[in-house]
Amino acid sequence: MKELQERILQDGKNLGNGILKVDSFVNHQVDPMLMDACGREFARRFANVGATKILTAEISGIAPALTTAIHLGLPVVYARKHKPITMPDQVYLTLAPSHTKGRMVELIISPEYLANDEKVLIIDDFLASGATILGLVRLAEASGSRVVGIGALIEKLFEGGRASLESLGVPVESLACITKLGEDGKIEFRD
Repeated sequence: MKELQERILQDGKNLGNGILKVDSFVNHQVDPMLMDACGREFARRFANVGATKILTAEISGIAPALTTAIHLGLPVVYARKHKPITMPDQVYLTLAPSHTKGRMVELIISPEYLANDEKVLIIDDFLASGATILGLVRLAEASGSRVVGIGALIEKLFEGGRASLESLGVPVESLACITKLGEDGKIEFRD
């Protein structure tokens, strides 16, 4: 998606070690117009998968998941990273490594909001190693739901995450595919 690529080039920062900072428009401050355009594009790409819910991870995936949900007319469930006291004792929980935090994080979902027979569309901010998305897949499967598609705003192709998702047999769509984060700060995209 050209608009997202242009914004990454304009405001994204290549911090080295495979880390791309997009805090000014995706994960700390959110550009609602850009996220709406991304949500519209995801809705177009996943219009025929039959999703009944959208699943994402707290916090960076919420904006693109929400705008996608608006365009598809679906509810959004997000995996929490900390269990609030309002959540029941019995939950779906898995661990996933966080590249930016440098440690494992919990992903927790209440069974109240993800139940048997849901058709889940996963939307997240990044597809890198695929570990977080696979954590979301585990949560969906633990609930008796089925994943029907996976979307990421930004894919770092050089981290190989797409290959880890191939066995799921569902469509995987990324709106901006990065081939290289150069040591010189340069960001290169797949055409």
